[in-house]
Amino acid sequence: MPTTIVIEILTKNDCCLCDDIKEIVNRVLPDYPVKLVMTDIESDPTLYEKFKERIPVLKINGIESFVYKAHETTLRHKLDGLKQEVI
Repeated sequence: MPTTIVIEILTKNDCCLCDDIKEIVNRVLPDYPVKLVMTDIESDPTLYEKFKERIPVLKINGIESFVYKAHETTLRHKLDGLKQEVI
């Protein structure tokens, strides 16, 4: 059973939606056992081709959970369910 929830944000430079999703994640981070991973799609040509018009993408434990926007309440609800599995 995992001891940490992994949140990965697929992002790129000069992306206002990416900034918004990062802000939401940073607000909820203190309340959950989360490891945050930031992945710059511009550093990997394969990722860039796959996600160039579909960012930001927020993955929770490897599963795409939000695309373009995240809602804090929905993110907390998803993390609450996973937090029970981690404890």
